[in-house]
Amino acid sequence: MQDQAKKIKQLLKSVSEATDKLKIDDLNNRLAELKNQSQKSDFWEDSEHAQTVMRQISKLENQTKPWVEINNQLHEVSDLIDLNDTKLEKELNEQISQLETKFEQLKDLLKLSGPYDSSNAIISIYAGAGGTDAQDWAQMLERMYLRYFEKNNYKTSIVDRSSGDEAGIKSVTMEVKGDYVYGKLKSEHGVHRLVRLSPFNSDNLRQTSFAKVDVLPEIDQPKDLEIDEKDLKIDTFRSGGHGGQSVNTTDSAVRITHLPTGINVSIQNERSQLQNRETAMTILRSKLAALKIEQHQEKIDQLKGPNQSAEWGNQIRNYVLHPYKQVKDLRSKYESSDPDSVLDGELEKFIESYLEYSLSTDN
Repeated sequence: MQDQAKKIKQLLKSVSEATDKLKIDDLNNRLAELKNQSQKSDFWEDSEHAQTVMRQISKLENQTKPWVEINNQLHEVSDLIDLNDTKLEKELNEQISQLETKFEQLKDLLKLSGPYDSSNAIISIYAGAGGTDAQDWAQMLERMYLRYFEKNNYKTSIVDRSSGDEAGIKSVTMEVKGDYVYGKLKSEHGVHRLVRLSPFNSDNLRQTSFAKVDVLPEIDQPKDLEIDEKDLKIDTFRSGGHGGQSVNTTDSAVRITHLPTGINVSIQNERSQLQNRETAMTILRSKLAALKIEQHQEKIDQLKGPNQSAEWGNQIRNYVLHPYKQVKDLRSKYESSDPDSVLDGELEKFIESYLEYSLSTDN
């Protein structure tokens, strides 16, 4: 029985450390608040708000319930061990083994325990240094991520897209919806470098191209990150198509600048000005939320503008197609000798290795 008591004690300690890291008590308090809201007589009068609350309840229950269950089960087994009944020894061994397996499975949630990890994501790709090759590289990355989203049944919509002058794209912004999308995709945030024989060079010389990937948690609820209206400058202008061709005769395009940080967001889809403004505000809130995480600040008014000058040196991954074949993540050191599969959306091992790396560097 001593052996079993020792195992249970260690498991209880590990579960306690995990639930502290996940802030389960805070999540349970928030869950109780939302459930109280849902029981009010006028709750369903605003159906859109009610549906949002119910989705939040469901998400919080999924996050907290497994930890509450394993904690209760561990205490039950601990009480049985205290009885010191040798007839229960075989049954207790089986239960402890099952609980050890369950905890190992739950530990994966620790990798996705950031404040916005369960959120949807906004991902933007920008062609960097390298001219037409870089714009083609940006489009290759767009295809890579779209294939990954498709394989994982994520819902994707294009928010804004600018085609390249000769080939590829200058930039694209996508909304991606699914379980823990931001927590998984945050591994992709940074500069991606490609080395290959250029298809756009008559001498077929080796070319290095860069593209920057921004990954933001989608903050679509204003109360989740409140912005003072006096800190915003909002400009409207006419949307322009490829080559400057007018696609809209009204001032439907919107540019919103957050004056304290200098961050600006422009949206000029063929939509109404109101839709473009709402989309721009969602992206602005998301950019500010990401900046809060990066700069370890609690409030927006403590934020400084992002350091743009360092971005292109912040390489996270190399994709080499010539003179050898390799994709290597410079943070986790994970690498693959099959870039074709990676560029076809096989990103799971890169994402998993980054989450393991992040977990180890947090401790």
